[in-house]
Amino acid sequence: MKSTRFFILSVLVVVPLVGIATIPRFPHCNNLSLSPSDSDSISPHSIIDEVIWVVGDEAILKSDVENMRMQAAMEGIKWSGDPDCTIPEQIAVQKLFVHQADIDSIEVTDADVAQDVEQQISTWLDMVDGSRERLEEYKHQTITEMRNEMRNEFKDRQKVQKMKQKLVEDITVTPADVRRYFSNLPQDSLPYVQTEVEVQIISQTPRIEEEEINRVKDELREYTDRVNKGESTFQTLARLYSEDLNSARRGGELGLVGRTTLDPAFATVAFNLTDPKKISKIVESEFGFHIIQLVEKRGDKVNVRHILKKPIVSDEAIEKALLRLDSIASDIREGKFTFEDAATLLSDDKDTRSNKGLMSNSQEYGRSITSRFQMQDLPPEVAKVVDTMQVGQISNSFQMINQKGKTVCMIAKLKSRVDGHRANISDDFQVLKEVVLNNRRAEKLHQWVVDKIKSVYTRLNDNYRDCKFEYEGWIK
Repeated sequence: MKSTRFFILSVLVVVPLVGIATIPRFPHCNNLSLSPSDSDSISPHSIIDEVIWVVGDEAILKSDVENMRMQAAMEGIKWSGDPDCTIPEQIAVQKLFVHQADIDSIEVTDADVAQDVEQQISTWLDMVDGSRERLEEYKHQTITEMRNEMRNEFKDRQKVQKMKQKLVEDITVTPADVRRYFSNLPQDSLPYVQTEVEVQIISQTPRIEEEEINRVKDELREYTDRVNKGESTFQTLARLYSEDLNSARRGGELGLVGRTTLDPAFATVAFNLTDPKKISKIVESEFGFHIIQLVEKRGDKVNVRHILKKPIVSDEAIEKALLRLDSIASDIREGKFTFEDAATLLSDDKDTRSNKGLMSNSQEYGRSITSRFQMQDLPPEVAKVVDTMQVGQISNSFQMINQKGKTVCMIAKLKSRVDGHRANISDDFQVLKEVVLNNRRAEKLHQWVVDKIKSVYTRLNDNYRDCKFEYEGWIK
């Protein structure tokens, strides 16, 4: 049942916009890139706070704005318009959505919030080469303090996202809507669709010698022995030797993740660990071989450290795979069998062989996944090969590193090519449909905010009254 409490009352206690201490309006800042040494100037711990906006019964502090400004600077985000005006308005809009989410009893789980917090910390650590010390110096906080501070913020973010999704979930468009929308646009206003291709592949994975597999396993056993004997820590060995470079910077730590985000074999072992002092047996996944150490379990999420080692593929094995693929390509060109049959029966790539070798693009239009790729969305090695091919042509064999970091060999067939053009209904309906849907969603959300502002008490510091806001109605 929806809450019946109101956002404002007919009689309001006016919160005076008098700061704890008066400080000058912060300067305009269009270049938000900072070095760690610059962060002292906008550290939240060095800000003398004041209330700058009131939205309903919620106050927006100057420190809220500066915290968002500093986070954007770390992540290289640049604001459109004047950030002195844009940032507090964004905070105010978020408060409107959060409040409505509370009224509508929209819930988010602690586990999902924790996962988002860990992903944010992981992103920050990657930006400082995995150094916890550098991050803590930059943020003037310990990692634990960052987690605690971000928890409510990220909970609100998820509420905002779910509230927006709820508001636009019933918006649909018909083919007639799409045609009508674009029939009224001049030709030069139609979206430009880059050249798109459909590509089929046949993949062969070079065989790894047993001797090489044993070498990798012996290395992992040695790391386990060194940790158990107290000669080193798991984190140190992960930083030095793990071939998962992203987690290696963090001492092998993955952060809180769910079972479905992990390789199945890896997940089975990771979720069965119970003692943080013990190290798992060697685990083989699609990425290579691992040893795993538990950090913590929280609900249906787990945080583990791991060390990944990948067996080295010999040049001889690669050459054998390339020659086999060239032989398959020759047989297809001679008409002995089709590319589609060969992909279904002979390809090692389980993601494409059930679809006759056709690659699927992760880009989604509405709810359907497309087989069309723009060149920049293809793996670079595949894009380089098919760029100069004719439709129906089959390439010579080539090798590449796939998304799992493994060396694979393949041949490719260019199934279709649609050259760059202004979008049209017959060829690009899904693209145009998504444009119309996104426009209608944006219009609905914009109007919802405008209507909400009308019913909410707002008061702004005089320094903000000359701002050009995205939403009208703030100043009353």
